[in-house]
Amino acid sequence: MSPTIGLLMCWKKPLLFSLLALGLIGCRSCGEEDPSGDDMAASMDQGGADATMTPEDMPSDLGEGADMDVPPEDMDEGPDLGPPTYAEADVYALVRGCYSLSALDPGQEEARYLAPSDDGTGFAFTARNRAFASRLYMQASDLATYLLHDEQERYVVAGIEDAKTTFTAQAELESDFSRLEDGYLPGAQWRVEISEDNPERFRFVHLATQRYLASEGLVDSVEDAATIALVEADGCTPHPELTLNADGMVTKTTFDDGDLYGIVETHSHLLSNFGFGGGGIFHGSTFHPLGVEHALPDCHPYHGPEGRKDLFGFGFDQGDNLDQMELLLGLVTGRTPRANHATKGYPIFTDWPNGPSSSTHQTQYYLWLQRAYMSGLRLVVQHATSNRVICELITGLDAQDVRYSCSDMAAVDRIITETRNMERYIDAQSGGPGKGWFRVVETPAEAREVIAQGKLAVVLGIETSNLFSCLLVPRDGEERCTEEDVIAALDEYHARGVRVLFPVHKYDNGFSAGDGDRAIIELGNFAHTGHWSNFTQDCPDIPATFDKGDVVFGGINNPRMDYLAPPPNDTMGFAMDPVSTLLDHQELLMAGPLEGDYCQNAGLTDLGEFLIEQLMLRGMVIELDHLPRRSYVRAFEMLTEADYPGVGSHGNNFDGALYDLGGVSKVGFGRCSDPNNPGGRVGRLSSRVAILEEKGQYPAEGIGFDLNGFAGAPGARFSEESPCSTEQTNPVTYPFTSYAGDVTFSQPIIGERTLDFNTEGLVHVGLLPELIEDLRHDGATDEELEPLFRSAEGYLRMWEKSERRGRELSQTQ
Repeated sequence: MSPTIGLLMCWKKPLLFSLLALGLIGCRSCGEEDPSGDDMAASMDQGGADATMTPEDMPSDLGEGADMDVPPEDMDEGPDLGPPTYAEADVYALVRGCYSLSALDPGQEEARYLAPSDDGTGFAFTARNRAFASRLYMQASDLATYLLHDEQERYVVAGIEDAKTTFTAQAELESDFSRLEDGYLPGAQWRVEISEDNPERFRFVHLATQRYLASEGLVDSVEDAATIALVEADGCTPHPELTLNADGMVTKTTFDDGDLYGIVETHSHLLSNFGFGGGGIFHGSTFHPLGVEHALPDCHPYHGPEGRKDLFGFGFDQGDNLDQMELLLGLVTGRTPRANHATKGYPIFTDWPNGPSSSTHQTQYYLWLQRAYMSGLRLVVQHATSNRVICELITGLDAQDVRYSCSDMAAVDRIITETRNMERYIDAQSGGPGKGWFRVVETPAEAREVIAQGKLAVVLGIETSNLFSCLLVPRDGEERCTEEDVIAALDEYHARGVRVLFPVHKYDNGFSAGDGDRAIIELGNFAHTGHWSNFTQDCPDIPATFDKGDVVFGGINNPRMDYLAPPPNDTMGFAMDPVSTLLDHQELLMAGPLEGDYCQNAGLTDLGEFLIEQLMLRGMVIELDHLPRRSYVRAFEMLTEADYPGVGSHGNNFDGALYDLGGVSKVGFGRCSDPNNPGGRVGRLSSRVAILEEKGQYPAEGIGFDLNGFAGAPGARFSEESPCSTEQTNPVTYPFTSYAGDVTFSQPIIGERTLDFNTEGLVHVGLLPELIEDLRHDGATDEELEPLFRSAEGYLRMWEKSERRGRELSQTQ
């Protein structure tokens, strides 16, 4: 791309301002010959001038200071383009179209085309002949809202300087994210409306100022807005975008018995970049209104050189290999002790995305998700997630900045809104409202309808520690949440479409002790609450997802009898000075681990039990896997008493007891092929389906990758780090077809980087087709895989029972 052009245009007369530009245009429909051999500009196009006018009759002087791309005496000479073909008056169908743009102001008789200025720094409505008009590629940034992108890869950008409009040609745009300025608009987005004066033409609204486009600038009143004609052109330069690397159309929507066809992803985080204060702690987005360059840019401004400001990613990705001294050194310096990762994003992508080993970079860009959908993914549970402590840690160290509050619920609110915006964005790329393949649903009936149409149904959920801001230790003089607060919050978020909920996540809250995860989470819970860790070896003998094993920071463990007791430590200054807050307890932090099977010493509070009761009354989906052992036991008792299903989207099916209630879990696949056991990698799926059948439940189990949730992704069989002890054979080759046979996949490419599933694993969600193909190469039969492709049906049956039992329970209240 050419460098940013910052010069502004100055016009001496208010006759012809500028807008945007983009070159020559061809004719797609030349059935009629232009009798004059000239286009006669937009005046004839829009019927504003005498059609019998000859070139000699046209004015040659546009006024002192008017910039033209050709001398006035040559302005009507150009290639014979034939009669113009106009865009249909459909504000949504312009997406990815190539057009020249002309404007006719109220009271004017002659329209002019938008053309480049002679110095190349901007645009103006100066061209009478469309041969000299700019060619503009219409890149949708929202429904009926576009970026105008010319053949020199520049944007038409409008601004106001000294009360006058300037139209500049900019090769690069700033955004809310690049500036860390929430709500910032770059002046390059234009909302298109149907003209009230001519229903076959348009008017343009400048999104940043909400002013209307006229030929000499932006105007406040719609009465002064220009009537805009869009004439089809050739030769546009497409806006930058990634490739899909899949061909075909989704056709299979049901099995022969009428059940829905498709996979459920039970645990996803599409928009984690809007968590953690909305800065760069988690880098990259599923979409951005300005395109891939802003969705997946270089992370250097946020993660620093060599990724060394990515402290959380460095600490979290170490897992059990985390060196406590390295962690403390990073906290003191605000940098990782060694190089962390290469930062290049689009179009190079040196080290990321990397699903198996990089937790803080986007793995679900919308085209990657679309590729997974084309392979059979039909239902996604989209959990809004964040973590206040991580955000406060990183910002308190001055390692990174944020755009807004570190509050968990501030992040949840943004993620819910942005998921709806993502639906709009995909609709915009698809030609209008409801035309996209990504549909947010609020009922199982709506989900069934969407999937039957061959689209992806998306359910909104919440997975965060400070649910409804019901902290264990309230801040700023606030009181603990009450039952009335819980009812009000449930009403609000149910109205916003949330249907799936975790009562607790990593840290202690007003509903339950945290999930009992260890290592860096132990430190986070201490900083968040001021309480010593609360682990004991007196544990319920049940399966545990997180609440098990050694206590890594054994020195700060001191079990308490009263979970709701006041905290013994004042850690309220953590957000301002995390280092001092933690290093005050340095000796305890360095004391070493406690070895053995430890669990949380507390369970559900009275308010936690009330929350679960209210969730059941509303027919909402209850997630169980982040409950610590004691909380899980009590919650399961409540579900059993109510004959109400639960979900184990981290894989805990409670030794099959979850299925007795009609609940669902998720399954993973073995990583390594065993030549003595062809197809053995789907053994876990087969065994779980056998349990479901034994219990009389629907025989299906979905996936739950937890992508963008700091959980990793399936690794590669053929990599240098592969744990496989036997020689691996039968790698994925290209092309291959989907399980349904309706889509053909080629090798995935992201910008300049070609991905290899065989050696890199599930780099991003778009490699789901490769994972399925790899299982088939290993000997898994279509019959063995069928329960996976019935899992969307299985999840909806669970949701339907939840709604049914909710209605029945409400009637007994």
